[in-house]
Amino acid sequence: MPIWQAATFFFLGSVAWIHAADSGKAFAWEPLKVTQSMFTSELGMLDSEREEYATNLAAHAANDVVTTKASSQSLAEARRILALAFHLSPRNKRAVVVNFQFSKGIFPEVTQGNYSPQSLARLLLSRGQLLEKQGGDENKRAARLFVSLAAGMDPKNEDAVYASELHRLDHGPVDWNTVENPPEKTPEKTPDKVPDKTPDKTPVKVPDKAPDKVPARPPGPPDRRPLVPAHP
Repeated sequence: MPIWQAATFFFLGSVAWIHAADSGKAFAWEPLKVTQSMFTSELGMLDSEREEYATNLAAHAANDVVTTKASSQSLAEARRILALAFHLSPRNKRAVVVNFQFSKGIFPEVTQGNYSPQSLARLLLSRGQLLEKQGGDENKRAARLFVSLAAGMDPKNEDAVYASELHRLDHGPVDWNTVENPPEKTPEKTPDKVPDKTPDKTPVKVPDKAPDKVPARPPGPPDRRPLVPAHP
């Protein structure tokens, strides 16, 4: 084999090896720990809808990290997206699996989700606007998160960017730190047992009262009448 061919094969093999090593390198990921959702039953979404949104959000986060080879920006965005997925459905299968794989530095398998990034951004925007119209603290909070993610997923979506910027101007930037690192649920403290102050209603047995003793009548004075002799 000519020297130049051997050198070419060696060069191509080196490039392929470096690419494979780079694509499989580990990355740092602190596992998300959302022990208590920020949303309750007051959120204007059905449980099945929350589950579906969580699945699609987790799939998008995984695919974005894989396609960008775990860039710092994609990892930061993935933390936000996965955190929201956990708040919507704390036991969502896709979110739990992706969070575990990321913590091990493993790239998940790319999955074909139901929506492209642009379609998911439009869906988040429309759902967020509907939640905002419904009113209520939880709906408004979810609306801000949805719209903010929509603008980040598709910056070319002018409606999403405009709505997100209006929220920022009116309420300030979204506090993603509280979303990603919610306070842990503290175990309920068992109250100390208070002594029972209920009056004892057990009937008290009164001892039988002995009958009053009638004092004996004092003897009268002796009979001093003279004795009458008996007649014969």
